Amino acid sequence: MNLELLNTIFPTVKTKELSGRYITNSHIENCFDKFSKSRISTIGYSVEERPIYSFEFGNGPMKILLWSQMHGNESTSTKALFDCFNLFETHNDIVKTILENCTLLIIPILNPDGAERYTRINANLVDLNRDAQDLSQPESIVLRRTYNEFLPDYCFNLHGQRTIFSAGETNNIATLSFLSPAQDQERSLTKNRKVAMAIVAEINNLLQEEIPNAVGRYDDGFNINCVGDTFQNFGVPTILYEAGHFADDYQRETVRRLMFMSLLKGLDVIADGINEDNYIAYLDIPENGKCFYDVIIRNAKLNSTKNQLTDVAFQFQEVLKDNKVCFIPKIVQISKLESKFGHKEIEANGNTVKTISNTELKLGNEIDFVLLNNERISLNS
Repeated sequence: MNLELLNTIFPTVKTKELSGRYITNSHIENCFDKFSKSRISTIGYSVEERPIYSFEFGNGPMKILLWSQMHGNESTSTKALFDCFNLFETHNDIVKTILENCTLLIIPILNPDGAERYTRINANLVDLNRDAQDLSQPESIVLRRTYNEFLPDYCFNLHGQRTIFSAGETNNIATLSFLSPAQDQERSLTKNRKVAMAIVAEINNLLQEEIPNAVGRYDDGFNINCVGDTFQNFGVPTILYEAGHFADDYQRETVRRLMFMSLLKGLDVIADGINEDNYIAYLDIPENGKCFYDVIIRNAKLNSTKNQLTDVAFQFQEVLKDNKVCFIPKIVQISKLESKFGHKEIEANGNTVKTISNTELKLGNEIDFVLLNNERISLNS
C-alpha cells in the first residue's frame, strides 16, 4: 500500500460533512444518503434510545469487526472511517484486495449518548470499555451480540488518546498508538496476539515514512473487563487503535488522515496475508510515556517579591459549549519540569507571570491568557 498514493487519494474521499472533535449521530446521519440503504443497519439502541448503526462493506471470507466512539468524546477514528467508506464506494484498485477478500462490519458510533454529551461514559455514567464482563449496558450488549452473530476473524477497537502521551520517555509525540491486548494475566504471546502484533508492525512501517518516531505502544497490562482483552481472550486477533496528537492539530484533522491510512493498511495486511513472524518488530515500538503538557511556561517567577524560578504546566480541559468543543487551559503542575515537554512552550526568562487580573498563578486556575512583562500572552494554540 503506497503512502504517496494514499496521500493523493485522501483529499478526494474526505467526508466534508464531518470535521472537528464533536461528532454525533446527527452528524453521521447527514452522510447516509451517499450510501446504499442495504449497507446500513440499526443494530440496537443506547440508554436514551438513540440508534446504534452498522455499515457493511466487502464480500470476502475474512470477517473483520470494527467499532468507534465506544468513548463518546473519541471521534477522530469515526471521521476516518467515513473517509474509508467513501473510498470503498469508488472501487479504487487500492481497496480492491480488501473488498474481495474481507467482509467488514463497522459500528461508527457505539456510544451515541456519550457522543451527544461529549463524554467518555454513556448516559448511565458507565465506561463501556470496562463493561465487557458485566454487560450491564445496552450498548455493551449490542456489541457482544454483534460479535456473536458476525463471528469475526479480526477485531479493530478504535479510540482516541489524550495529548499527554509520548512515544517512549522522549519529546516525541505519540501521534498514533497501538496495542495487541493481553488475553491472560501472564500476557502470554499466543498465536492470535502475535497475529495482531504482526499487523501493527506493518502499520508502523508505513507510518514511520510519514511520522517518524511518533508511534507508541500501549502498556499490555491485562484487564478482562476491557473489550479488547476479552475478545483477544476469545482467541480473535484484536488491535487497539489510538488517535493521538499532532503539532497544532487540536481538531485532529491531520491525525484523521493518518488514521485513514492506518485503517486501510491494517485491512490490507489482513487481505493480502499476514506473516506472523513479523510480530517481533512490534516489540520495537516504544511504549507510551506521559511526557507532555499542552502548555509549559518555563523559568517563571510567580511572586514578584521572590526570586525562585519555576515552570507552570497547563492541560486543556475539553468542554462542550454550543455544540463546539472548547479548550480551556488549566494549571495542573507548578514545579521544575526538566523531563517534561509542552506542545507549546513560553519562555519567561525569569520574569514574573500573573493572571490577567494581576493575581498570582495557582494550581487549578482556568485561564486563557497570562501577563508576562505586562504583555497579554495567549495560552491557546
